[in-house]
Amino acid sequence: MSLSRTQQLAGIATVALALLVSTAVPAHAAPGSADAPNDESFSFAVIGDVPYGSAQIARFPAMVSELNEQDELRFVAHVGDIKAGSAQCTDDYFAAIKAQFDRFEAPLVYTPGDNEWVDCHRTNNGSYDPLERLDALRSVFFADPGKTLGANMPVTVPDPSLPENVTFGAQRVAFSVLNIQGSNNSLMPWTGLGLTEPTTAQLQEVASRTAADVAQLERTFADAKRTNARAVVIMAQADMFDPFLLQLGAAEHPELVSGFRPIVEALAEGAREFGGEVYLFNGDSHVYTDDSPLATGSPWLEIYGQDGVDTLRRVTVQGAATSNEWLRVSVRSNSAHGDDVLSWERVPYTAS
Repeated sequence: MSLSRTQQLAGIATVALALLVSTAVPAHAAPGSADAPNDESFSFAVIGDVPYGSAQIARFPAMVSELNEQDELRFVAHVGDIKAGSAQCTDDYFAAIKAQFDRFEAPLVYTPGDNEWVDCHRTNNGSYDPLERLDALRSVFFADPGKTLGANMPVTVPDPSLPENVTFGAQRVAFSVLNIQGSNNSLMPWTGLGLTEPTTAQLQEVASRTAADVAQLERTFADAKRTNARAVVIMAQADMFDPFLLQLGAAEHPELVSGFRPIVEALAEGAREFGGEVYLFNGDSHVYTDDSPLATGSPWLEIYGQDGVDTLRRVTVQGAATSNEWLRVSVRSNSAHGDDVLSWERVPYTAS
């Protein structure tokens, strides 16, 4: 979560980083990484905003091991924020998390969060240039575009300039993973660098990334309709419907969410044109939520200037330092349609 309301745990323990690196082992092919038979149901996991703080960092290897024990998982998705908002954005930390990601025995689909690049300008993060940290993330986690972390699952990279943005399909469900960030999609000034307004380079990055996100959404929905997909699944870090933004007055001050407007418009229009069920999985706001943010009567309709979209269902995964769960998402066989295609449950970790 990029907003100042959340008090993050300070610091990263050196001993925890050592533990992360020391427990890394080479990934091997997962049972769920191969294509399933045409009519077979499958499941995948969604996690996000983890690990946060030294205690959770020390537990993260056990969390990975526990997910590796779930033989039925087709893949695992991490929707961003691999560290707390007050923690340092160091190369060593990125390498330590990458070592753990490499341990996943199922394919791992990861989209960066704001904590690991957008907010790295903060003094307690190390006063980094966020764009330099984004380049570093891409070099560490996305050095081989078109391949997942952990076990390999081929994915499509629609725009080579954003190797973290990918699409793929499984059992007539279309998946689209997007780099959408907190801090108003990275439009907030880099105050840790002494700035009070966004820089030209910052605005250019936001504009190009947002255009790529919109284009990918448009293509995802068009392809889903053309191929008669049963559902569309969108994954991103930012909570574009964070209840806290309502408390801040987003209805009276729509500039608070200006960075999200083109993406929400593309999401809403695409969902209406597609006509089937659409699921958005995000992190960022840390509290598990299951709602329909653009349904008739929602305050977000006026904020984003949209007509109602009752087919969009949003799930925010539980995250941050006190979180001890992951989300198991089940996809029913090809004979299932409508509301029955996807279901999910919150699963507590047993590792301590």
